[in-house]
Amino acid sequence: MAKEKLIWACHSCGHQQPKWGGQCPGCSEWNSLQEEVIIREKVRTFSLSTNRPIPLPEVNCDEIPRMTTHMSEFDRLMGGGIVPGSLTLVGGEPGIGKSTILMQICEAMATQGARVLYVSGEESQMQTSLRAQRLGAKSANLLIYSETNVASIRAVIEEVKPSLVVIDSIQIVYKPEVSSAPGSVTQVRECASEFMHMAKGFGISTFLVGHVTKSGEIAGPRVLEHLVDTVLYFEGDRHNQVRLMRAVKNRFGSTDEIVVFQMKQQGLEEVRSPSELFLSERLKNNPGSVIIPTVEGTRPILIEVQALVSQTVFPSPSRRSTGVDQNRLALLLAVLEKRLNYPLHQKDVFVSVAGGLKISEPSIDLGVLLAIASSLTNRSIHPDVVVVGEVGLGGEVRSVTQIEARLKEAILLGFACCLMPRKNCQGLPESITSKIRIKGIDFVEEAIDVLLP
Repeated sequence: MAKEKLIWACHSCGHQQPKWGGQCPGCSEWNSLQEEVIIREKVRTFSLSTNRPIPLPEVNCDEIPRMTTHMSEFDRLMGGGIVPGSLTLVGGEPGIGKSTILMQICEAMATQGARVLYVSGEESQMQTSLRAQRLGAKSANLLIYSETNVASIRAVIEEVKPSLVVIDSIQIVYKPEVSSAPGSVTQVRECASEFMHMAKGFGISTFLVGHVTKSGEIAGPRVLEHLVDTVLYFEGDRHNQVRLMRAVKNRFGSTDEIVVFQMKQQGLEEVRSPSELFLSERLKNNPGSVIIPTVEGTRPILIEVQALVSQTVFPSPSRRSTGVDQNRLALLLAVLEKRLNYPLHQKDVFVSVAGGLKISEPSIDLGVLLAIASSLTNRSIHPDVVVVGEVGLGGEVRSVTQIEARLKEAILLGFACCLMPRKNCQGLPESITSKIRIKGIDFVEEAIDVLLP
């Protein structure tokens, strides 16, 4: 008989150890170790693989066939469509819209004649059907199945032979031969491996829905993200209509691509021009507001960064940011104090990106710095100006990438001037310089003199 062994596994990172500990050595998380049972089976002998190494020039590199959903923005996020046999993990907070967008994708594929299986372990077939009717899904090729046993799900997949499968969610399904509870580290790892083998073996595109932890990361061991081909994060506020889907891993396309959705009564609707959406409620001639052309993946987006500087009443001033890295904000405040002698050590500073976006690229440094200076001096920046540039510790303004795409987006929305690094001014085509005025700078002091004289 197979032997059982007790171990302690971390539900955050998957680290395993023979004894319990208050803190996980792998991720430093407290009280995250759970008792798991591992069944050791007898070692089996397998026949050697018939595969042999192939010289690189002889490898067949034909274009990967893709299934398009006719949702242009989602197809762009996936790299041109859904790849047959791919395994995709979709994560997000409860109620953010994961099941909604996947139901819309299933209906889009089913209306094209593809056979689609939607496996719901958290809802009954009636509940899933009611949501599908609300979204307008009525194709006969869309099959609803309520089950949590992986063996039963595999049997139905072998019988139905679908082109697309959705598992909602990976934390609720289980394998009977694994003694751990559903959602545990062992169950999630084993079930994900089973679905990975099914996707690759049968050539079925599979979507797994994953829950998130308090920190916003997908629950379960890190091996879950390593097993899948694509990881999509659903971001946004449940009290706001705007939803963002971000590709943080994609073996068949570029990463850091985003798609902007708007929650409507009929489901999620794609936003073709996110810049117009994020700037729709902008107040012109407002101190502390700056427009920045940023790039998410391959798409340029204009965002509004707002700053508020106020006198503090506490011994230690507050520094808060939403959508901007806290450490980056501290660096920019230090540059303002050192280079421009601004008395920010006596001020509370708050910085926010309007619309709920989270920006990590350094090209927004100059815009954030100017927004803080604008709020401190209570002087507004001209509403037709966009600002872009990375700021170094010496106060120098460094060049950014994809400057032409940023400028084209600014021209499209009617902006007349751009303040940017001087190095980026070289080699710009006349088709851009004739439509927008370019002002190149080398240091942050020059930017203050130009926009806040």
